[in-house]
Amino acid sequence: MRSGVVGLMPRHAREVSSETAARLRAHGFTGVSVIIPDPLEASPDEYRRAGRVLRDGGIAVAQANARYEVLIHPDEGRRTLGIRGLQAACQVAAWLGAETIYVRPGSLNPAGPWTPHPENTHLRTLSRLVDSLRQVVKAAEDVGIPLAIEGGAVSPLDTPERVRDVIEAVGSPMLRFNADPVNFVRSLDELYNTTSLIHRLFDLCGAFTVCAHAKDLTVEDALLPRMSECLLGEGFCDQVTFLRRFEECCPDGFILIEHLPDERIPAAKRNLDEAARKAGLTWRQ
Repeated sequence: MRSGVVGLMPRHAREVSSETAARLRAHGFTGVSVIIPDPLEASPDEYRRAGRVLRDGGIAVAQANARYEVLIHPDEGRRTLGIRGLQAACQVAAWLGAETIYVRPGSLNPAGPWTPHPENTHLRTLSRLVDSLRQVVKAAEDVGIPLAIEGGAVSPLDTPERVRDVIEAVGSPMLRFNADPVNFVRSLDELYNTTSLIHRLFDLCGAFTVCAHAKDLTVEDALLPRMSECLLGEGFCDQVTFLRRFEECCPDGFILIEHLPDERIPAAKRNLDEAARKAGLTWRQ
């Protein structure tokens, strides 16, 4: 497994420099996620240059992460725009020399792609998702870079079983899985026993896994369960089991620390390094 991060990057690929790569290496990372704000308007020269500068500095583009319209939207015009955006992201990923293309399934909640909605898991919603992915995956096949779809309890892919079923329904080896156990915690029972959840996730989806996100989760002191993310290593996620199971199925894949401000990333990296040591694992360079 290799160590990467979603962070420590400038706001736009045009601002990537040799200093960017040096900073990432100084923190012990060999891979990074590159945000693509608008894949439909992306400049080939800017993204080719950014990928080259990072590679020259010893940093792989572990993941191309684009912004695009909702793939499950009931309005066909907006869904088509989402499909076109993600298809364009495949080409941008090729310009970058990225190893994976991040895919969020989206939500029917207008508040954002990672928010709950009562119809997110309805059959008609999942049917739209499968249809959208079948159209997008052709672009991934053309450039030879796998899509890495992520799921989570508030999304259409709310369980490991649902992730497996949708990937199998699309039926392309270029649709893979971005593993993130924290996203699937639905209850206090699962929070207090993430080990069991992690095993279930990899038992069902390990064969599809191509990349992963690392973070942590805790519960607030309140009458009703209120779970929130926290610094990696300070919550309930069994990072040791997570790393061991990822290594088993994806030994050359990237685990990317995410959802932290830049100033907290070094502490998270130290904690993840300690989890790797306890797991008897070392980062590949």
